[in-house]
Amino acid sequence: METIFIIDYIALGLLVGFMAGLLGIGGGGIMVSIFAILFVMQGFPSEGIMHMALGTSMATIIFTSFSSMIAHYKKDNIEVPMTLRISVGVLAGTFIATFIASYLKGVYLALFFSVFMSYIAYKMFRKAHYYHNDNPHGIVGNIASGTFIGAISALVSIGGGSLSVPYLMHQNFDIKRAIGTSAAIGFPIAISGTLGYLLNGWSHTDWNHYIIGYIYVPAVVLVAISSAFTAPLGVKYATQLPTDILKKVFGLLAVVLSIKMLFSVI
Repeated sequence: METIFIIDYIALGLLVGFMAGLLGIGGGGIMVSIFAILFVMQGFPSEGIMHMALGTSMATIIFTSFSSMIAHYKKDNIEVPMTLRISVGVLAGTFIATFIASYLKGVYLALFFSVFMSYIAYKMFRKAHYYHNDNPHGIVGNIASGTFIGAISALVSIGGGSLSVPYLMHQNFDIKRAIGTSAAIGFPIAISGTLGYLLNGWSHTDWNHYIIGYIYVPAVVLVAISSAFTAPLGVKYATQLPTDILKKVFGLLAVVLSIKMLFSVI
């Protein structure tokens, strides 16, 4: 790998770590877009670039979500029974969706990703209002919702927070407990998704370029390590910087990057 790409991946990790700590997001929306762009620049085969971007992002989220989960557990922000119920659905939905993704052309995955990130940007700009739900879901509803959250998360390679936090708040969770529980749900999403992209992409493995399945190992290592340095910094400034404005900036950045990625893949 050329030095310029090593610098690019480290810089991406620093950005993702800071945003993860600041806004409580996994950074998948940023990682997938930039991974796809960098993979094109590195000259990887075009037909597998989008799949590699999704798989590599999912593998990276294992590390970012685990550290977030541990931090929230120490602060007693995780509702363990709900986490276990949703995780049952998440594990199945995420794993199955990776099989679907492996059969889709990269351009369709890129298009779906771009549309989804536009939806996330819309959510970043609007102020959500939650009311007490007199009929929260039971176990079956939690598992079914987890399956849906896991499936969408696998197709766009995110930790699921943009879906699970609103769902948990609709189940009458306060915001702090919703974010903490969502962080815990993100870990099984990442584990299941990584395994799925690893198995489904096994025929694309290229040991000479450190590609295992649909996962580009050097990118995972560099981004995961560098993000660990800036995540605490993001947490530190979470209460000092104008979060509402930063969310809007993140939303716009995600859309711009996803459109750029779409054209790169095409």
